[in-house]
Amino acid sequence: MTSPKRTSPMLHGTLEALIMKSLAGGKRHGYAIGRWIEDGTGDVIQVEEGSLYPALYRMESRGWIEAEWGQTETNRKAKFYRLTKEGRRRLAVETERWAAFSAAISRVLLPA
Repeated sequence: MTSPKRTSPMLHGTLEALIMKSLAGGKRHGYAIGRWIEDGTGDVIQVEEGSLYPALYRMESRGWIEAEWGQTETNRKAKFYRLTKEGRRRLAVETERWAAFSAAISRVLLPA
């Protein structure tokens, strides 16, 4: 799951939104969240544990996600995260901000 040469510098500002989007479909453990992001981006974005878990703890303390212990598909004990009502609201705000930001950058970098 870690590969420093393939980590996008843009990830830092969007990691929380990506995590929330991964949880919008249901609860996941940390490794599954990272894989969902990597798979969804065609492995362009590699999520390092040193970025993922601090973001999860930060988001949990803000009330955007909740966690509970459970068993993985391979019977390992893991913490599973799910999006809260506040997290869903935050995801909507962050998605709107990202859309506006990326549209503005595209107007400059990719003029018609």
